[in-house]
Amino acid sequence: MKKYLPFILRLIIAVILIQTLRFKFTAHPDSVYIFTKVGLEPVGRIAIGIVELIAGLLLLFKKTAWAGAILTLGVLGGAISMHLTQLGIEVKGDGGVLFYTAVITFLLAATVLIINRKDIPILGKKL
Repeated sequence: MKKYLPFILRLIIAVILIQTLRFKFTAHPDSVYIFTKVGLEPVGRIAIGIVELIAGLLLLFKKTAWAGAILTLGVLGGAISMHLTQLGIEVKGDGGVLFYTAVITFLLAATVLIINRKDIPILGKKL
């Protein structure tokens, strides 16, 4: 299990990031509402969607997982901040699902970054 756990964690994060893209890229009313409320509609919605797509793809490969994890931490750190300052924990009666998913995914990304820290070019393996 120890051998497969890092990949499973990366896959879970990638699936979460990639499955939410349909809401951002199709201008789903809930997504438009959220990004309008924080003043980032439509450019921010699309740009963040692109960053999430890149992060999700980077997480699928061991060599680039660290970069995907850093991007994920950045995007979800922003999302968590927006929930805590402008959106609230609960958005449009979702019971806090978006917020709690962001927090859990953030923690998973931090774990992936720790696991893959030796692959970070500046911090990792020394020549």
